[in-house]
Amino acid sequence: MPTQLVTGTAGFIGFHLAKKLLELGIDVVGFDNVNDYYSVSLKRDRLSELHKAAMLPSSGHFEFIEGDLADEAAVDGLFDAHNFERVLHLAAQAGVRYSITHPRSYIQSNIVGFINILEACRHAEVPHLTYASSSSVYGANTSTPFSVHDNVDHPISLYAASKKSNELMAHTYSHLYRLPTTGLRFFTVYGPWGRPDMALYLFTRAILRGEPISVFNDGKMLRDFTYVDDIVEGIYRTSEQIAAPSTEWSGDRPDPATSTAPYRVYNIGNNEPVELGRFIDVIEQCIGRKAVRNLMPIQPGDVPATYANIDALQSAVGFCPGTDIETGISRFVDWYRDYYQE
Repeated sequence: MPTQLVTGTAGFIGFHLAKKLLELGIDVVGFDNVNDYYSVSLKRDRLSELHKAAMLPSSGHFEFIEGDLADEAAVDGLFDAHNFERVLHLAAQAGVRYSITHPRSYIQSNIVGFINILEACRHAEVPHLTYASSSSVYGANTSTPFSVHDNVDHPISLYAASKKSNELMAHTYSHLYRLPTTGLRFFTVYGPWGRPDMALYLFTRAILRGEPISVFNDGKMLRDFTYVDDIVEGIYRTSEQIAAPSTEWSGDRPDPATSTAPYRVYNIGNNEPVELGRFIDVIEQCIGRKAVRNLMPIQPGDVPATYANIDALQSAVGFCPGTDIETGISRFVDWYRDYYQE
């Protein structure tokens, strides 16, 4: 029976996506190297949750394979052993600031790993590859809201450059081999089971423990915080709509988001940027305790504001993220307290 491959299944978004697919009765193969970029025990617990979800009567079957996407033989073996109806590629080395200090890990995970996925999808004639890009590709752009029709040739971190490279590589394979690909630019994803290196996790832990928090750009940073369930719904809907060539594309006025090849790029964001200071206010309300804020300047590689134009996504699949930060942060804080018994 055809199954769906989710790479990065032990990761934050990959875990939530795999869980949704299982709940829909879809068989899932998960692939992840379970590295120690952050807590391995958290990743293992996510995988345990997926195995539990797969035991429910109406659930799809779940198989997990531990391996590295940069290992060509491992990826080829994965595709030789399964007939994938969809490939949902979420595995990557994440983090803007980490890319400043550990650049080579981004080349291995995000570039070498991605070419292995593209080659495997090409030879297996996978019907549709959907992959994670990032809002970081907008880089030095200051015109907001960010549109998929904007030029994105000025990244300001290697992480952003690696994600832009993924979009370029995907287009090449869509053009040369007619491999349908859809790239999704995520905007500041948050929610239960989130990454410990992200702001919401760091702030919640520190506030609960009475420790100070580092607030960059003096709290004036604007982010299009997007709840993970909204991201997952967007991934699922776009993966089910196979990318097709655009009949309106013109080489005289090239549109970065479409092509004469079966290629698409979409933003998935909440379409409502929130100032970081306000985000912290809501965390304080949910916890019932004030934060000790250590105001700091903006960090290298960070952009002052992100704001998604999601017109293309709405037009294509009729979906608009809608979870407000009060609801999303409350759910995260409840999960955090339960998971860590704090």
